[in-house]
Amino acid sequence: MAYNCSFWSINDYLWRCFIYAWLYWRFIFIKIWFLYDYLYDDRVVKRYYSWRYLWRTTYLYCSKRSSYGYVVIHCFRSYVLFAFFWAFFHSSFNPQLVLGNVWPPLFLTILDTWAVPFLNTVILLTSGATITVAHHAIVWGSKSYAIIGLICTIALAIVFTGLQAFEYVTAPFNISDSVYGACFYMTTGFHGFHVFIGTCFLTVCLVRLYFNHFTREHHFGFEAAAWYWHFVDVVWLFLFVTIYWWGS
Repeated sequence: MAYNCSFWSINDYLWRCFIYAWLYWRFIFIKIWFLYDYLYDDRVVKRYYSWRYLWRTTYLYCSKRSSYGYVVIHCFRSYVLFAFFWAFFHSSFNPQLVLGNVWPPLFLTILDTWAVPFLNTVILLTSGATITVAHHAIVWGSKSYAIIGLICTIALAIVFTGLQAFEYVTAPFNISDSVYGACFYMTTGFHGFHVFIGTCFLTVCLVRLYFNHFTREHHFGFEAAAWYWHFVDVVWLFLFVTIYWWGS
């Protein structure tokens, strides 16, 4: 009996929900980003990149609208992740006959929770600590310690991404192996994409920190990156506990 199911035939209703939620919230993300950070606060760019202050320490103004917009963006991103976790729990609490009426499916070899996944958890938690050190260093006015903390965070993020890619290459199942494989790759892949974006975010902050774009009072760009990275850390903890540990 063939247990391998087609990618689009697995719980087609949930997949449509995934796609609609993805497209809708991506549109909302772009809309709010432009409204809060480009249309309303274009004076930030004018002040920040003016020729008068280009080669000296600058002060970046950021209104409360940008902070609120960033929080709203995180809420929308959480809704998409909630849809992925909902699909995983729905399938695990009600395993179908084609899966052997058990979870995880009988015909799948599951990844070892305490191997690469646990190592990635330690790496992400450590990166959360290093970026917190960098944040406090900026508040204290210590540029050198802030740079060291950011470099350590970026290095840990790159290591995490490499281990995640290694796990994908060596995994004994793929995205088309039942609903378990679909939920696993969709959730971890969505998180891995945000890790990549966060790494780019932190790299830009490192360059700006080197050129004295942040001060003790005005460093919202770095705070936004730190919020983003802590969000990635929290999501991974839920992902590790539910999919890797409880799901196995």
